[in-house]
Amino acid sequence: MIRTHRRQWIRWVAVCLSSFAAVILLVPAILVKSHGPSAVPIERMGQETIASDRATEEQVVVPVYLTQQRKVERIPLESYVRGVLAAEMPIEFELEAMKAQAMAARTYIVRRIAEQDFTGVPAEAAGAWVTDTVAHQAYVSDEELKERWGKAYADNADKLNRAVNETKGFILTYEGKPIEATFFSTSNGYTENSEDYWNEYIPYLRSVPSPWDVSLSPRYKETVTLTAKELQTKLGLRSSIPASAGAGGGMKVLETTQGHRIKRMTVGGTTFTGRELREKLGLASSQFQWSWKGQSLSITTFGYGHGVGMSQWGANGMAMEGRKAEEIVKYYYKGIALQQDASFLPKPS
Repeated sequence: MIRTHRRQWIRWVAVCLSSFAAVILLVPAILVKSHGPSAVPIERMGQETIASDRATEEQVVVPVYLTQQRKVERIPLESYVRGVLAAEMPIEFELEAMKAQAMAARTYIVRRIAEQDFTGVPAEAAGAWVTDTVAHQAYVSDEELKERWGKAYADNADKLNRAVNETKGFILTYEGKPIEATFFSTSNGYTENSEDYWNEYIPYLRSVPSPWDVSLSPRYKETVTLTAKELQTKLGLRSSIPASAGAGGGMKVLETTQGHRIKRMTVGGTTFTGRELREKLGLASSQFQWSWKGQSLSITTFGYGHGVGMSQWGANGMAMEGRKAEEIVKYYYKGIALQQDASFLPKPS
């Protein structure tokens, strides 16, 4: 009996060793496959990151110009993504929306690294790749988060870490290159075609319906009031618009965009784009209605932000309906793929 058991035990060990060798032979194929556009379910991201990719990411630091401290700080790439996510999206948002935002934030910085595009950094910030402001991406340090969240820090940090770790290393690409992962707060019910705001056609930045924002976002509808003199000054008009200018008050929409925003309109005889009016008047959106009361102009806007790319409140609405992060980003950025970022980053020396 003892000899029989021993022979059975030896055969069992041999079978195990044979199975282990087969697994080892399969590993290179798995590693090669993961460098292409991701076929990994979004729920398993972070668990599937390749060891060599992790080594690359851990060695990449992002020099960030901290505007309040007036200094450049070198921050590990994933820590930078974490700080951007905390600054750009409310921690109360759904986890899947936060994961979508984390991938957009990571894509933004990886694209700048890949293209060596470090524009928009002030002269005193020599060596910085980005600032910590919305000129690039807003960023907040962990120390600031501890002060901001107080007793809620532990729970909030756990949620923040999950969003970053479960998407670690993944970026959004189009035809094998990192995209311009633009995002904004609140749509007017639609996103905008890139060329209708920036005069540049970008194939993955197409107008799509975003109905969730209307009922969810506190920034969906806002009203501001300007005097006729303020309007004249802000727009650089030669003369103020008289109250007798008619029902439109000297203002007329000439063309709208596919995203239902103002594309061109005249004010006091001068033609402006919707973007120009939004920026010059400090409006929340380039979709607005107006009315005159004497020499006072009331402007009501719909949506908040430029409208191009991913709507953050729309993403949260999708997540509330059970949509996953991968579905969210592929809805707002058309024709994209999810891909590992290591091939776009400097290799470890």
